[in-house]
Amino acid sequence: MPAIEPVEEVRTDPAEHDAAADLAGRAGAVLLDLESQSQHSGRALSNEGDRRSHQFLMAELASRFPHDPVRSEEGHDSPGGDRLWIIDPLDGSREYGERREDWAVHVALSLEGRPAVGAISLPARGIVLGTSAPPPLAEAAPVPRLVISRSRPPAVVTQVAERLGATIVPMGSAGAKIAAVILGDAEIYVHAGGQYEWDSAAPVAVALATGLHASRVDGSPLRYGLPDPWLPDLVVCHPSLAGPALAALAGRG
Repeated sequence: MPAIEPVEEVRTDPAEHDAAADLAGRAGAVLLDLESQSQHSGRALSNEGDRRSHQFLMAELASRFPHDPVRSEEGHDSPGGDRLWIIDPLDGSREYGERREDWAVHVALSLEGRPAVGAISLPARGIVLGTSAPPPLAEAAPVPRLVISRSRPPAVVTQVAERLGATIVPMGSAGAKIAAVILGDAEIYVHAGGQYEWDSAAPVAVALATGLHASRVDGSPLRYGLPDPWLPDLVVCHPSLAGPALAALAGRG
């Protein structure tokens, strides 16, 4: 079975945790307001949502943390570094454009490569999950529930589901899927088709603060703030399933 490497802690400022939650929630309110007023849907709505949320978050971060670089899905990239805000202004653009609930806003702060601070807003559900006050670890269900992409599920999830005896739950954005594990609505999320740092930095920060397992599929820690924001794979799951899930991903067990 692949070894599970420990994740080292770094010192953070409570104001940073509070800022992440506040900004994720307020950006979510911007998106809900647009959704309620817009006559558009689909790509037109999601593109405008991406733009407005990005502009809001960039302006707020520049005001609150003027010396910090920011890496955003919406084109304001940074070469990386030991201290880096990583944001996804609208995670799940397709779901937002379809006026579904499974989309999110991500705000994270990576320190020395670790997802130290983060918040996920699920605006359509009125939920903000953050490292400022992470929820307690939920009890795992007897039959594991594995959340997968409803549009692009990686082939490996079938193997993992069969080996763990898990049921499959299709869902939208990466943030919504990891939030489902954090909230105890699912036990495991696996992605092996490639993502970017902004897709998971904030959800992983909250997941780790909650007591969940989060790593690469080989058990190594997830690292952020790297020069290349591409992040090939990850697994987030209830700690009781970490060993079996990693063994299943390695083709064992």
